[in-house]
Amino acid sequence: QVQLVESGGGLVQAGGSLRLSCASSDRTFSSYNIGWFRQAPGKEREFVAAIRRSGENTYYADSVKGRFTISRDNTKNTVYLQMNSLKPEDTAVYYCAAQVLGGNYRDSGVFGSWGQGTQVTVSS
Repeated sequence: QVQLVESGGGLVQAGGSLRLSCASSDRTFSSYNIGWFRQAPGKEREFVAAIRRSGENTYYADSVKGRFTISRDNTKNTVYLQMNSLKPEDTAVYYCAAQVLGGNYRDSGVFGSWGQGTQVTVSS
C-alpha cells in the first residue's frame, strides 16, 4: 500500500492559519482518493475532508466547511489541507489516509495507509 507522511502541524492562535501536507513517494499516489481525519484527546477519530483522485471533487465535514480547503498536486504526490480561521476545538492530531475500500468516504474504515499524524494546537 501507498505510504503517506503528514507535515505542517504546529501551535497557532485562534483565528490563525496552517497548511498541512500529505506526501508520498509512491508513483501510485494519484490513483487514490485521499482523506484527512483528526483525533482529539479522549475523542474518536473524525472525518475532516476528502478529495478524489482527480482532485475534481472535494468533501468536508460541516464543522470545517468554509474554513478548510483540501487540494492536491499529483505532479508532487501531495495533498494539502489549508486551514483558516482556526478555533481551539480544531486542536487534534491530523492524519491523512488513502481510500482502499469502497464505501462512504466519511468512514475511516474504508481508508488505509495511515500516516503518523501531525499535531495541530490552537490556543484561545
